[in-house]
Amino acid sequence: METQLIEGVENDPSITTAQNGGKKMEEFQPDWIIAAGGGSPLDAAKLMWIFYENPELPFDQIKAPNVLPTLRFIAISTTSGTGSDVSPFSVITDYDKGVKYPVFGYEITPDIAIVDPELTYSMPASIVAYTGMDALTHGIEAYVSTLHNSFTDPLAMQSIRQVVENIEKSAVGDKQARAEMHYAQAIAGMAFSNGFLGIVHSLAHKSGAIFEIPHGTANALYLPYVIDYNRKVESSRYADIARMLGLTGNTDDELIDSLTDLIRRLNKSLNLPLTLKEFGVGEAEFEKHLNQMAAGAVEDPCTPSNPREVSVEDMKKIYIAAYNGDKINF
Repeated sequence: METQLIEGVENDPSITTAQNGGKKMEEFQPDWIIAAGGGSPLDAAKLMWIFYENPELPFDQIKAPNVLPTLRFIAISTTSGTGSDVSPFSVITDYDKGVKYPVFGYEITPDIAIVDPELTYSMPASIVAYTGMDALTHGIEAYVSTLHNSFTDPLAMQSIRQVVENIEKSAVGDKQARAEMHYAQAIAGMAFSNGFLGIVHSLAHKSGAIFEIPHGTANALYLPYVIDYNRKVESSRYADIARMLGLTGNTDDELIDSLTDLIRRLNKSLNLPLTLKEFGVGEAEFEKHLNQMAAGAVEDPCTPSNPREVSVEDMKKIYIAAYNGDKINF
């Protein structure tokens, strides 16, 4: 095969990177795209694919991509979190506006995913931590999503179990745990590709670019606050998760408390922040962007499938709770 290498994709890839890659593809006219790396190069390659097939399309018109069936896409993931190797989603960042956009279209689901644990052995503990918590968030959000179904539920539950049982061992380099985590992220990817997500991702998308928070770190941080927000209308399914994990509690509320305690314990164990303040976000910067982030999070494509409806004011309160470490009680 004649090949062309496109490299240099940044963390949280930009629209410009995707557009430039699409132009290179347009010049080269490939029949196959092989994307290898973490979620960032995989997501960037999907957008390059869209721009290659639709060179006249401005970014703000990309809703449901329309790609040609003759082009084939192989995804080879080297991190264990995003599920991008099996999903119809791509997350791209507009750095001028400080916003991450999830782009969705089943047409950009990879044709082939190579899920090889050996490719993850060189991951440092920090990346194991936040990509693994990303996978856990995918499983939990897919299980409680309003679009969950009989096919996604077992995938979501299995991914949650595998992450909780293996993430800490994976962080210290256990190869069998690395394998289980790599399989878990793909299983979670299949769950949320068909069951969708919720406002943990909405919150992360709108704050990650502004404060330069890695996506998995942001998900790990927001997850217990969102569980406490959603439990007002959806307690039974969160309690299901806690029971499956063997957590303690006689009532749904007690079980959910055990679940959020577990998530916070994992974050501490993995050296992930529990609040935005702990991550290093300054109060003035937080207040400057709060209204913009809350309004954007409500409009995020992940918000409609959240189990509890959410207003801009609610989003602001969740951001404030996550900044200070406050208890959600509304």
